[in-house]
Amino acid sequence: MSAVMQEAVKLPPPSVELLSEIQQTLYREARLLDAEAYDEWVTMLTDDLHYHMPGIETRYRRDKTDQVSDLKRMAYYNDSLDDLNKRLRRLKTGTAWSEDPATRYVHLIGNVEVEHTLKPHEYRVYSTFLAYRCRNARDQDTLYGNREDIWRRTSHGLQLARRLIVLKQNVLLSKNLNIYL
Repeated sequence: MSAVMQEAVKLPPPSVELLSEIQQTLYREARLLDAEAYDEWVTMLTDDLHYHMPGIETRYRRDKTDQVSDLKRMAYYNDSLDDLNKRLRRLKTGTAWSEDPATRYVHLIGNVEVEHTLKPHEYRVYSTFLAYRCRNARDQDTLYGNREDIWRRTSHGLQLARRLIVLKQNVLLSKNLNIYL
């Protein structure tokens, strides 16, 4: 829903407690990803998860085409929970050459903004990230971007239901993409 439509519905601003709870959840998620605690991270995801990171094209300002929505044909990630679980299971097989030796990660999360949605137990969460990864002696990558999430309150606590990741790099120079953002 657009901000204009939400304004028309007059959804209340989030409480300080809710904002703090969601920020702490995002920081915990980043810590789990840094530690490669993927089995624990997956418990933070809903069964109907959509994890999406489309490719972005550089366009002139006069081209008003949506750089994200109109690029459904190319995505680095366009995954369900089952898809993510398949990727994570592969890491345990020993056949993931890009993870031997292991990659070291740092996720920094900032600019967290929370909005209520029309669904009482779902929250739209905007954030920015900086993700650094280092592997071997010279393989280093820094990724910057924005995320738009839907976090849902379930019997298991807050869980991620949707994530749209928009990288600020239009050309990904990494040798592989073995990072979750």
